[in-house]
Amino acid sequence: MSMIFGKIDYINLLPFNIYIKKNIKSTQIKSIINYKKSYPANINKKYRKKQIDSAFISSIASRNQKCLDLGIIAKKEVNSVLVIKGENKKDIESETSNALAKVLKINGQVIIGDKALRYYHTNPDKNDYVDLAKTWQDKYNLPFVFARLCFNKNEKYLKKCVKNFDKRKIKIPRYILKQYAQRSGISEKNILEYLKLIDYHMGIKEKKSLKLFLKLTKEIK
Repeated sequence: MSMIFGKIDYINLLPFNIYIKKNIKSTQIKSIINYKKSYPANINKKYRKKQIDSAFISSIASRNQKCLDLGIIAKKEVNSVLVIKGENKKDIESETSNALAKVLKINGQVIIGDKALRYYHTNPDKNDYVDLAKTWQDKYNLPFVFARLCFNKNEKYLKKCVKNFDKRKIKIPRYILKQYAQRSGISEKNILEYLKLIDYHMGIKEKKSLKLFLKLTKEIK
């Protein structure tokens, strides 16, 4: 038996990735997990084709899928999902963020992930872009769910892997933080500040928000 896990190597999943690496002691579970790294939209495609068994997939792609109550969630602003004012342009890496911009009727260039966070920290003119999570919060008074942890099979193993995950208890080793800072061009301090904006556990408000978003995406098609 094996479990192929689609891994998105963005900063927003750093605590989860560290948890999986450090806290799963069982050699049996470790031996069945294999990783396929890619960006969100490509992970969605692989998931739909059942080339991977489990992954954080974009909220818009999670409709009617089997998912756990874990996701990538922004309570207010997120700083890593932006629309730069100007010519309309989608980000090929994210289906959900492109759909969110459309739902919110915000025109411009959608950028996500580490490159968006780097843009946020290197562009002092905050009027140059729109933070989609903050705009959603301002309009609906709800957090925004960008992705959900879903599975095609091996539900039992996946639940066992993640049952004790708690962002508050995750300490990021300095050497890993340094690696991410060098790779992304974002300072260690800014990475840690950014992670304070991200949550992972889906409660009543998060589920309500997701349901509303999926309803609105149906209406604009």
